[in-house]
Amino acid sequence: VMEPNLLCFILFTLFGFVLTSFDEHHYNGTRHYNYCVLGAGPAGLQMGFFLSKARRDYIILERNSGPGSFFNKKLISINKIHTGRCNREFNLRHDWNSLLSDKPDLLFRRLSSEFYPPADAFPLYLSMFVRELGLKVQYGVDIGRISILLVATGLWVPQEVEFAGSDLVEGYESISTNSDDYKGQAVLILGKGNSAFETAQSILGRASRVHMLSSSPLKSLDGLVEAHLEDVVISKQEKSSRRSGVKDAQMRAKLYLGLRKYMQNSDERNGSNASREELQVDHIDNFPLRKPYDRVIRCLGFRFNFSIFDSSACPPHSENAKGRLPGVTAWYEGKNTPGLFLLGTASHSRDYRASAGGFVHGFRYTAVHRLLEYRYHGNTWPSTRLVTTQLMSWILKRVGEASGPYQMFEMLGDVILLQGSHCEYIEEFLLQALPQFSSLSGHEVSSQGLIVVVMQYGKKKIDYLGRSRAETDWTRAWKSNFLHPVLYYYDSLPTEQDMKMRPRGWPLPRPKAIHHMVEDFLTEWDGPLSHIQPLRRFLEHCVQTDLRAFSAETCFHSALTHHKPPLFCQQGYLNQQGVQHYSQLRRHVYKAGPVPVEQINAGMSTAANPAFPNYLAPPGASVSSGLKLDL
Repeated sequence: VMEPNLLCFILFTLFGFVLTSFDEHHYNGTRHYNYCVLGAGPAGLQMGFFLSKARRDYIILERNSGPGSFFNKKLISINKIHTGRCNREFNLRHDWNSLLSDKPDLLFRRLSSEFYPPADAFPLYLSMFVRELGLKVQYGVDIGRISILLVATGLWVPQEVEFAGSDLVEGYESISTNSDDYKGQAVLILGKGNSAFETAQSILGRASRVHMLSSSPLKSLDGLVEAHLEDVVISKQEKSSRRSGVKDAQMRAKLYLGLRKYMQNSDERNGSNASREELQVDHIDNFPLRKPYDRVIRCLGFRFNFSIFDSSACPPHSENAKGRLPGVTAWYEGKNTPGLFLLGTASHSRDYRASAGGFVHGFRYTAVHRLLEYRYHGNTWPSTRLVTTQLMSWILKRVGEASGPYQMFEMLGDVILLQGSHCEYIEEFLLQALPQFSSLSGHEVSSQGLIVVVMQYGKKKIDYLGRSRAETDWTRAWKSNFLHPVLYYYDSLPTEQDMKMRPRGWPLPRPKAIHHMVEDFLTEWDGPLSHIQPLRRFLEHCVQTDLRAFSAETCFHSALTHHKPPLFCQQGYLNQQGVQHYSQLRRHVYKAGPVPVEQINAGMSTAANPAFPNYLAPPGASVSSGLKLDL
């Protein structure tokens, strides 16, 4: 029997069967499905959409009476609906609650326009998502017996730490969300994560004191202290008053915090019943936590519930996150459990404290459905076939608007398969699974190599408020500190050994060539000199051909005077298609005029430019058709 607050889901597929026990309004029996999704949380419904879109035989099972029951209590994601842009893909960079679908208006903003929306709005959004997409969800279902091929589950079990007096602590999952319940109280919060700060912020205006206890320094509200929870002692002291009419809040027991090393008879007492004198809270007369608290709240996050699985199908504990998460491969398959996939929050061990895979705005881009489509149905990873002269425009469009690589930075990236005059553009592939690219996607890498486009941060620790925190010079783009596009060029697919030996902190192994697009304060990488021109020169180095755009006059002249005109002219003007109708190209060509013959001659060579990476060669009319992103 599954617990009611399961965040994500369990996915069973390919000739698995589920014996379900319906309520009295349904009949008992065995139902057969190709795909069974257990849990109607955000990850379960997102997978349901992908299965529905692919026309797969599936069912979503939920024990509760509606979707997303966990979110009736808490919601900490932002909801920025005013971005100044009309581009839906770009706006998803700042929408942390909406799920992906084919309906442009099926967004969380229809339920709330607040930047920090109320928690109860999210289950309403999930219900709307189910209803408008017609997803197949069965509520009020208990699972009796399961035959499993694929499994994925999320986090919902509270993380707890045993220490002296831990039985006196309230849990984040059960505390009141009404800030008036904390009026005039002194509150100590254990933890430093999202739930801890959300709790502190919500009660700050009502509580008399809000302190936070963490094992490492952090920014706080009223105050903070650093200590390991195992070293803490909490003791309850009853407080009484002989005065009549004393309020209940003043009569309740007070909680004192001390450190085990100062506690008398620490081997004989468990701490919760220790006296104030035994705690020795006055061993230092200015001990920062010498005053008592009315409440101590545990906000230590959640962990994966390994007990719900049979031992033969249980995924291993992750090596990071203190083992709270399941260990998964680069493609979210459980380690040592072939055929068992973990999705949603449960897959966060792969990018723990490194990207957004533990949140809706991250795991909604999980590509497991694409892996399943190829592995079990023979459908290759979706791709776009481009002529090579269109490549720069496509890259600029993607880095300027794509939400998947932007949210799942250093985890998802675009793979470009170079094939001479054409290329295949594969979006949002799992970067750490690059050595298995062909077996997971169904695409082969040619002898001309591949380019991987990644969004990543700088690797140097900096003062994020210091004067030298940002880089603006494109010649020093590799020193960029904030999120920016990085292109990796490989002449062959990296191996698993290459991935293991990659430099510390790098998302990919060392490439044959690398190009950083200098960070931009507006995250708009469309500067003609700072972004476009250096990118073009890098791509020319990779594909060994001239990628400049030329006027009709120049193409005509080069056709008469050269054996091999530029690729732009070959694929357009000389292919009886004329110069491509790019409005920006026409404007730039008009301003630039015809390109001198000397510059054309410089662009005819197919050999590598020995001056690379001195990018600023004469650019001609180098423009992009992908700069107008709001179409």
